[in-house]
Amino acid sequence: MSHLSRRDLLRSSGAGLLALAAGGALAACGSGSDGGSGGDAETGTVTVWSWATAAAALRSLVPAFEKDNPGIKVEVQDIGEPAIWDKITVGLAAGGQGLGDVLHIGCDYLPGYLDKFPGGLADLSALGADAHRDKFAKGLWPVVTGKDGRARALPWETNPLGFFYRKDYFDKAGIDPTTFATWDDFIAIADRFKAANPGIALLGLNKAANPDPDLDFVQSLMQLQGAFYFDLQGKITLGSEPAVRALTIVKRLEEAGVVTDTPGAHGWVDLMKTGKLAVSPMPAWAAHYMEVKFPDQSGSWRLAEPPAVTPGGRRTALVNSTHLAVAASSPRRRAAWKFVEYALTRPASVNAMFTAGGVFPALTEAFADPMYSRPSAYYGGQPVLKTFAGLASAGGDPTNYSGDYARALKLASDAQTKVLLRKADPAAVLQDAARQLAQQTGRTTA
Repeated sequence: MSHLSRRDLLRSSGAGLLALAAGGALAACGSGSDGGSGGDAETGTVTVWSWATAAAALRSLVPAFEKDNPGIKVEVQDIGEPAIWDKITVGLAAGGQGLGDVLHIGCDYLPGYLDKFPGGLADLSALGADAHRDKFAKGLWPVVTGKDGRARALPWETNPLGFFYRKDYFDKAGIDPTTFATWDDFIAIADRFKAANPGIALLGLNKAANPDPDLDFVQSLMQLQGAFYFDLQGKITLGSEPAVRALTIVKRLEEAGVVTDTPGAHGWVDLMKTGKLAVSPMPAWAAHYMEVKFPDQSGSWRLAEPPAVTPGGRRTALVNSTHLAVAASSPRRRAAWKFVEYALTRPASVNAMFTAGGVFPALTEAFADPMYSRPSAYYGGQPVLKTFAGLASAGGDPTNYSGDYARALKLASDAQTKVLLRKADPAAVLQDAARQLAQQTGRTTA
């Protein structure tokens, strides 16, 4: 699997998923966090911080918003990534000084900001956000709420997990991946697949985690079970049964001889370019990325729902998301909220941004647009956006990255490496990792 992220795509791919929609061949805490005194200005210039194509998507809305909201001007600033995280952190630590009014924040950073700077982001519930809570993909609302149950952001983008596969390779083996109900079914066809496709691996993983952890796959297996490194109360679940089941699947795939190593920063991309990988369990943003990076494989790839981890288990997972928040220190919180609400709660707005910047929407009403049903030549005429829209509409369980995600990621990565390179027992290494995480963070184990 790749350790590429949605942020890599935002930095590099320009139009994101819009070509699929077109149906072409490419296919601290500031004061007044209740939104009241000191931040009730409904006019003025609102600054919005984002990066790359997401910034372009937001910028595309500005003319219509300003026309519909006289007295408010919007300036979208492309801060860059990862620079935006440092700027937000510094601003929150300084009591909100120097922050933009609207902040684009990823699911892995938002919990840390809420933990470390509990008054730093405005209470959007006080401004009317709760009226929209049921409009977004199931599982996202808990991600944007603080410990007080108040919304501190609105969901913008969501990325449901998909199961991309090389139809030509599976056809050669006489296997239909759409019949896989569980990952056990996937493992069961390993020998048959290898016999028909010598030299082709089913899955790629950076086994030594060099230079970065490669945990996307095992995390998605946990998320399919409604689990992660932490539960919603912040207790450690790294050593839980769902986590052990996830890493055990990785171990069984390795033992079946269908996992190939993707070392270094470009190992996965290099193997994909040479057609050496048959499966890519990746989220919605990857649909366009694969078209751009591997154009010569057009017509070979298809998309299916990911197999469940357990019989009858969930087959949907929202593996990551991004959000728009309002700085509590902003003197224009009400004007900023108007822009956030305009951008994220109207199908016309989120679809305009999807077209302009390829940001797959969390707003489920958006999927009624015909563009989500258009066929993609790259995927053999399959309407891949329709599949992802269905997965997003089904939703998933909320994921709590917490403020200690970086620590958990490192320990989980070490555990996976021990399993892949030293044949370690998944339960033993994960339980040890959970103990270390508790020692490092002071959190209790669920």
